[in-house]
Amino acid sequence: MPELPEVEVSRLGIAPHLEGQQIAQIVVRDRRLRWPIPSEVELLEGALIERVERRAKYLILHTDKGFLILHLGMSGKLRVVPHNSLVVKHDHFDLILTNGQCLRFNDPRRFGCVLYSAEHPSTAHPLLVELGPEPLTEAFTASYLHAKAQGKSQAVKTFIMDNHVVVGVGNIYANEALFKAGIHPKRAASRVSLARYQRLVPIIKETLTAAIAQGGTTLQDFTQADGQPGYFKQHLNVYGRGGKQCMVCKTELSEIRLGQRSTVYCKQCQR
Repeated sequence: MPELPEVEVSRLGIAPHLEGQQIAQIVVRDRRLRWPIPSEVELLEGALIERVERRAKYLILHTDKGFLILHLGMSGKLRVVPHNSLVVKHDHFDLILTNGQCLRFNDPRRFGCVLYSAEHPSTAHPLLVELGPEPLTEAFTASYLHAKAQGKSQAVKTFIMDNHVVVGVGNIYANEALFKAGIHPKRAASRVSLARYQRLVPIIKETLTAAIAQGGTTLQDFTQADGQPGYFKQHLNVYGRGGKQCMVCKTELSEIRLGQRSTVYCKQCQR
């Protein structure tokens, strides 16, 4: 499933083609996504797209007639193509612009979503109203994270992956950030000191920012055959390297399951 950096690059890829454009037509070929595409999305025909925003892993199209919510799920991809481009299998949804271009949503596994909200989803839609702060904003601080951790016995890795605590710290980036911060992923969140959170929070921000920067090289893909940036090529210290040597101390990396997710760490470097 694409994580926050991949979704942010999706936003960067499609925004220049959509912002300031008018929607000529909405085409729904198959409503059967994770939740059925509601008929209300057709209210957006004739609307002006003012802005493309990302909230967590949701993309939100601001228009003068309401908001379109998009989520890529596990296999979804977005492309900007001429509206008369050949339709292929799993092209479920088209947003056709008056300039002849089209935002096309393809999703083989149909775990994504296309939804409508009359009001801003962050304050009005049940999928978004209880989300935690964005990790790359000033609202996400060590003091905030330390306060949220009080009384929490859950592992710090699952804690920082909880979207009610902070959004967008997915499995890859949680593994990498905890390694760089020297924090054992199974340590109880409440047993991580403020000083250690003061080290972890900037590392989370740096790790996500670097992934977004690396993904910038894929922006052209949104107007070509492949609208799926996937996971960006990046230097990974621990993720996917269970059983191999730690790049710092040469200890064999351990791999366990936490919250049903693969977790790789160094017993020597992480405490």
